Amino acid sequence: MRNVTGDYKAGCRSVGSGADHGSVLRSVLTVLLLALMAVWAHTNIVFAQTLNWEGQTGIFVTPFAYTVPSTDKGFGRPIVAYHYLDTGGVLGGFHQMSITEGAFDRIEFGYTRSLHQEGGTPSLSNLWSSGFNTLHGKVGLLREGVAKNAWLPALSVGFVVRSQVRNVGGVIQGKDTTNADFYAVATKTVTKVPKLPLVFNLGYKATNASVLGLVGNAPAYRGRLFGAAAFVLKGPARSTLVLGSEFLQEPRSVEALPGAVVPTTITYAIRIVPGGALHSLRGWEDESPKLSVDFGVAQAAGTVMPGLNLHARNQFALGVSYGF
Repeated sequence: MRNVTGDYKAGCRSVGSGADHGSVLRSVLTVLLLALMAVWAHTNIVFAQTLNWEGQTGIFVTPFAYTVPSTDKGFGRPIVAYHYLDTGGVLGGFHQMSITEGAFDRIEFGYTRSLHQEGGTPSLSNLWSSGFNTLHGKVGLLREGVAKNAWLPALSVGFVVRSQVRNVGGVIQGKDTTNADFYAVATKTVTKVPKLPLVFNLGYKATNASVLGLVGNAPAYRGRLFGAAAFVLKGPARSTLVLGSEFLQEPRSVEALPGAVVPTTITYAIRIVPGGALHSLRGWEDESPKLSVDFGVAQAAGTVMPGLNLHARNQFALGVSYGF
């Protein structure tokens, strides 16, 4: 086992404290789980092509129920993405490179490689390693507005598996770890307001990852909520602007770090789609170039235990997605 316990305790004394609070109402998700008896489907709109932090169709840290474009008889063209998150002087910076493929107008799957740029805080930044792998998959179960029921959301189920994770607990224990998410998510686009589409997203997942693996593993699987809301505006020239916010509940504990409490992750983001397609139901297929750029602010982890502030609140995030 790597001898970091003494360094960690010293680091706790050397890093300042603060008051960070993360709380989200725990509400009923039974509806999502009961809805899994639905039929295969997919919805393809302007929001359904941009990849999130882990390569899924989504915003920054949460997935949508939509999937990347493909035909009902085979595969679509791949989408690639790059994301960067500046998590401050303790955690450092994280770079994500993703590729995602759609299939049969209802499936998406892909791979993401996470690369870590070490922070500059002595005795604490060495709790993070060089990076890890992420595989993900998603299946659309219910098409938005199916059977002329305009109120019905799109519904999907999916998974995320992260391997070779050696962050925090993995470093303390001197081994690579694996963690995973299994989730159900519903997404609804409301177009009742002229020229102002609204997007609502709500999901539930079972996970043993702490902050998507960036803080290693949780001691056990926990059920957690996630969600997002956004509105869409016509931008300059042919562009479309999407402004939104999302939350992601985290398992409260961190493996091998007794006493740590991880708050809910919250992001605020703006997405710029130069190709527009604001009023198009074909979304990505009508856009040229097939490009989107995301800018955001992430509130991840601050004071996780007395004397230990990770300083990862109000941090800059960037994402770029491109479709072939």
